[in-house]
Amino acid sequence: MEKRIINPWTWSENLGYAQAVEVKQPTSTLYCAGQAAVHPDGTFSDADMRTQMKLALENLETVIREADYELKNIVRLTLYSTSDEELFTNNAFEIFLAWVHKHEIRAAATAMEVSKLTGSLCIEFEATVVK
Repeated sequence: MEKRIINPWTWSENLGYAQAVEVKQPTSTLYCAGQAAVHPDGTFSDADMRTQMKLALENLETVIREADYELKNIVRLTLYSTSDEELFTNNAFEIFLAWVHKHEIRAAATAMEVSKLTGSLCIEFEATVVK
C-alpha cells in the first residue's frame, strides 16, 4: 500500500489532520462504525467530554487492532461532538491531538457538532483504515 498526504496548507497539521489522503494499491480496507464512550458491558459513559474522549479513542483502537490493522493507517476520521465549545475549551481536543501524534496518524478528518448522540454520549468517532 502506498499512502500520500496532500496538504496545500500546513495549518491543518497543527489540528491533527491532512486535507486529503491518497491510497494506492491497498490490500484491504476497514470501515469502523462509530466508536463512543461505551464500556465493555455495553453501558454508556455519563462522564465529561475529556473522559469520554479517552474511552472513545480506546474503543476505536481496540476495534482497529482486533481487525489486525495499524492506527497510523487511518485515512479518514470523523469526530462528532455534542458541543464544539466543550470540545475546544476544556482540553478534550488536546487529548485527541496527543493521540493522533502518538500514533503518527495523518488522516483526512472532519469534526462536527451534532445536536445529540445516543443516551449520555457526547463524543463519537468513525474511521476508515487501509492495509
